[in-house]
Amino acid sequence: MVQGRPRKKGHGEERGSDLRRTRSPGVLAYAGEMIRVLVADDQQLMRTALAHFVSTAEDLEVVGTAADGVEAVEMAKDLRPDVVLMDMQMPRMDGIEATTAIMAEAPEVRVLAITTFSSEAYLVPALRAGASGYLVKDAPPEEVVEAVRQVHRGDAVFSPRVARELIETVTQQSERRESAAAHALTELEELTPRELEVVTELAKGSSNAEIAQALFLAEATVKSHLGKIMDKWQARDRVQVLIRASRAGLVSFDD
Repeated sequence: MVQGRPRKKGHGEERGSDLRRTRSPGVLAYAGEMIRVLVADDQQLMRTALAHFVSTAEDLEVVGTAADGVEAVEMAKDLRPDVVLMDMQMPRMDGIEATTAIMAEAPEVRVLAITTFSSEAYLVPALRAGASGYLVKDAPPEEVVEAVRQVHRGDAVFSPRVARELIETVTQQSERRESAAAHALTELEELTPRELEVVTELAKGSSNAEIAQALFLAEATVKSHLGKIMDKWQARDRVQVLIRASRAGLVSFDD
């Protein structure tokens, strides 16, 4: 179902303005580009609930809903949303396959994986397929909305429980398959001490603002460091940075 047609200018909005919504006549609620979201979930109740969470945010709009992975891929290609809220367990094509297909067809689209439970069976495969974050469906509505915003900004997003499972899973897989030495950084990939501190904070699931606070840096400086790390490691996003750091043995995830 396609939604989110261009809205006519309402009372109090001037022609040529970039205002999108107002709380009441004459009161500015949001100025700027809307974040366009596609919701994909095979359960109608959950699909409707997620779409409602998104649509109530001032800076987000639902441009479509999909009932399975095949629909999600087709709609992502046609609508080019900014973010796809992607259920992992769906008929015809699951969320991992759909994410892989979307990354191949529309790599600029961000995918936020969401499911009823966190599981190794979906967590790491979803991130490797190109998802920029992973949430469980019992996350509060405000957490889902903020996760969409963070993914759109290029951040990696995990609920605390998911972050813990990702950390443990990647570490265990690295130990089972190969030693950290096999994934050692090349000379060009080596990090500065400050960049390593940023990666260490990132591994805790911290946002840019939280990293900045922990390291007594400006948030813009944190973004700059992350950009340099991504360039060095040819990482698409923070998720890939985290996995690369885990494999190289740069960070410890023990309590």
